[in-house]
Amino acid sequence: MFMEKAPKISVIMPVYNVEEFLVACMESLVNQTFRDYEIIAVDDGSTDASAEILDSYARQYDFIRVIHKKNEGQAKARNLAIQQARGEYLSFIDSDDFVKPEFLEKLYRACEETGADIAYCYYYFRGSKNGLLFKYPFRCRTGVLSTEAAMKKILRDTQLQSLPWNKLIRKRLFTDYEVEFPTMCFEDLAIMNAVFAHANRVAMINEALYFYNMRETSTLGTMDAKKISDYIRAVGITRLFLENNQLYRQYRRSFGGLVRKTCLWCWMYVAGLHWKEKNLRGLARNMRQVTHALRICDAQDFTVEDIARLYEVVEAPCRLQKNYII
Repeated sequence: MFMEKAPKISVIMPVYNVEEFLVACMESLVNQTFRDYEIIAVDDGSTDASAEILDSYARQYDFIRVIHKKNEGQAKARNLAIQQARGEYLSFIDSDDFVKPEFLEKLYRACEETGADIAYCYYYFRGSKNGLLFKYPFRCRTGVLSTEAAMKKILRDTQLQSLPWNKLIRKRLFTDYEVEFPTMCFEDLAIMNAVFAHANRVAMINEALYFYNMRETSTLGTMDAKKISDYIRAVGITRLFLENNQLYRQYRRSFGGLVRKTCLWCWMYVAGLHWKEKNLRGLARNMRQVTHALRICDAQDFTVEDIARLYEVVEAPCRLQKNYII
């Protein structure tokens, strides 16, 4: 039985095979100090007990809706939930993470008191095995950023990152501008700049309210050749948005910072792939390919056709055994 009155916040949570972490996540959400919200949990074809856990919570709390669907990935799960969300604001939660009790309340209050379309907080990294915590180190002061200031920071992706889950975002920034998560890895990097470009201002909270579980099976914990290529393609999609909206010249320096940061991370990921397979053959080629692809992203004559050149940038190394490729 759903609430008749539309809630202020819709919490959107894709779920896939996270039974080990899901109860802690759900407990943190149902015990929020802010009460005017709904939870839309999208079971993306889980094969463990995740679906049963969600259904159990939905029976206990009338503000929880569970959608069961076949496995199509996190992006499609989020897009489906956005379509069904009734709240004025959206909060995206990863189902293996958890939040402080005042998470929603502080973000909502920051938006309402400042008139901001987006509120942003910081987070703890949490080791999923040892439980060790440390705060994200690159931070902004509590305050309000203009659209231009926020865009410069989110493009650099350091003090203000393109993560969806430590933010409260006015829903119309997705629906009015037809912003959807693309089906790829690093889908948040690909679209979050479009969301911020249409926000009137962004409220910053220099406080860690979110706990991000560092798991070996996360996107960053399982980097492969395809994910590295998706990372680069997300940068290309960002450039395309800036071009299509006549924003590239205004934010060229900030976008250049994103390109350099992405290049360094992709070099590191490529080196890690070759190290893991104990095979340095092709390492130099992959490094050159990463550099070339990112130069395309930042070229003066970049066009939509260049996006097609950003698929399969990196070639997966083969494992060597007894001096033979297997």
